[in-house]
Amino acid sequence: MNDWHPTTVAAVLPAAEDLTELVLDISGTPLVGHHRMPGQYVRLSLPEVGESMFAIASAPEPSGTRWEFLLKGGSPLSERLITLEPGARVYSKQPEGKGFPLPLARGRGLLLFAVGSGISPIRSVIESIRRERGAYGRVTLYFGARTPRAFAYEDELRHWEEADIRVVRTVSQPGDSDWQGLTGYVQAHLNEEPVEDTEAFLCGQSSMVKGVIEALCARGLPREAIHLNY
Repeated sequence: MNDWHPTTVAAVLPAAEDLTELVLDISGTPLVGHHRMPGQYVRLSLPEVGESMFAIASAPEPSGTRWEFLLKGGSPLSERLITLEPGARVYSKQPEGKGFPLPLARGRGLLLFAVGSGISPIRSVIESIRRERGAYGRVTLYFGARTPRAFAYEDELRHWEEADIRVVRTVSQPGDSDWQGLTGYVQAHLNEEPVEDTEAFLCGQSSMVKGVIEALCARGLPREAIHLNY
């Protein structure tokens, strides 16, 4: 495992319905300083289970020693990772992927779209923006979840809004909950959202990505201004 580096579990915390936050301590490893762009992902491994790719949810930091992830159960590796105790060892490779081209959004408007666990790399974008909010124009997050209890980072939404990041949440399957907010898919709620001088970052299921791209292009946003993190 020459390309693999040992990291240490710092925390495993419930994040939302069917979602768990994993925090890895990478201090003392060659991984420090290699998360350079929000939206990048890494390969994590447990030798006895296998490997898989996970987007980094924390913002890039040149000397940062913690990586945060949002895990959705269902795969053998995810199911095992969410049961680990602090101090356990997880192997990681260096970050991969182009991430989101955040420099292109400087001085421009930014539309963010995320569904479910797709909020993970979008959170990395948001936290990066918060550090120099004045460098960007209007920022709106369209955040969809299956049920009202499935929104990760709900305790952070207020901080995002305090940073002048507009948050639009919608639930696709409210059921018999007392949800009083928007329902349906994120692309159904663009309304009169301006798209001039704007970039858009998307992360989520392929059907959502396709629907959002179609809606944005129909509104006049050039396809080259719509970005995925892979």
